[in-house]
Amino acid sequence: MSGDRSTRGAGTASTSTLTPALMILWRDLFVTWREMPAFLAQVLLQPVFLLFVFGQVLGSLGFLQEGYAELLFPGIVALTAFLTALQTTALPLVIDFSFSKEIEDRLLAPTPTTAVALEKMAFSTLRALVASAAMFPLGVWILGGIPWEAGALGWVVLFVVLGALTGAAGGLTLGTLVPPSKINIVFALVLTPLLFTGAAQYPWASLEVLPWFQVVTALNPLTYVSEGLRGSLLPATPHVPAWVCVLALLGFLALLTATGIRGFLRRALD
Repeated sequence: MSGDRSTRGAGTASTSTLTPALMILWRDLFVTWREMPAFLAQVLLQPVFLLFVFGQVLGSLGFLQEGYAELLFPGIVALTAFLTALQTTALPLVIDFSFSKEIEDRLLAPTPTTAVALEKMAFSTLRALVASAAMFPLGVWILGGIPWEAGALGWVVLFVVLGALTGAAGGLTLGTLVPPSKINIVFALVLTPLLFTGAAQYPWASLEVLPWFQVVTALNPLTYVSEGLRGSLLPATPHVPAWVCVLALLGFLALLTATGIRGFLRRALD
């Protein structure tokens, strides 16, 4: 009986320490809901213009091969999920740990410091999922239709979630390891290569003519989100196998999460 009581007590204590983190998450989501138009405008402007210019304008002018818009769409969704989560995590962390000191209020909550870091990731992931979901009706509106396969929903959800989580973990790493004075330089040096080496605008298999660049893109986690979604929505297109994409994303997620939490704990103690 005493063992049962101790087990229940440990479970209650664990739940009570996580409750503040869940309340913080709820507060962040409530603020996002109140500012939804501004949030969507902020995170969707870049992918919408990429989809419009590369998928509609250049195609209408005859500069692109027929069917390129279908190849592009999965990559734009992947880009939206990954970069939205990364930026939503990294930039607020830099501000919180520098001049605003808002992070101190969260660290004073009766919850483990690691839970505060994971709440940041969860919040950014949810925002990225909303932005990614919005790209599907926008894709229909801009392109007149989007590629879709029966039974693709499960794979699409899996890769969008993994892409958002990996992007959030990458944002946690950047936001805690980079000094605030260097964040603008680092973002300029990181975001552009991520954007153009993530196979969002082209299938990875097509890079066989540029083997060195194919190796570079294989080091970008965004590549596996793009290829996973492209293979789900356009299975006839040459793509990286789904199981390879899942394993690669899980590996990147584990590495970036561990690195990000270590950096978060270090900055919190400082």
